Amino acid sequence: MADTGEGKKEEAEYKRLHTFPLIRHTDMPEEMRVEAMELCVTACEKYATNNESAAKMIKETMDKKFGSSWHVVIGEGFGFEITHEVKNLLYMFFGGSLAVCVWKCS
Repeated sequence: MADTGEGKKEEAEYKRLHTFPLIRHTDMPEEMRVEAMELCVTACEKYATNNESAAKMIKETMDKKFGSSWHVVIGEGFGFEITHEVKNLLYMFFGGSLAVCVWKCS
C-alpha cells in the first residue's frame, strides 16, 4: 500500500499550484480585467460548492460597477460561442478546472 503521507503531499502541491487564476482570453482594459478577475476569485472561493450563487454575485457586481447586461457562466467541461461587446470579455480558469466566462452584451 502506498504511503498516505506522500499522497497528501502531492495533493497539497497540486492544489497550491492551481489556486491562482489563469486567464485564457480577455480583451478588457487592464483596470477592468484586474477588478473582474479578483471578483471572480472572491466569488468562487466564497461559494466553492455553489456555482450558481458565485455567478449571481459576479453578475450583480459587474452590473453595478460597469453598467448592465453582464452575463456569467461558471462550470467545468462546457463549450460556448458568444457575441459580446468589444473590450468586455473575460474567460479564465480558477482552481485547476473551474472555468469562468464573463461578458457584456447589450
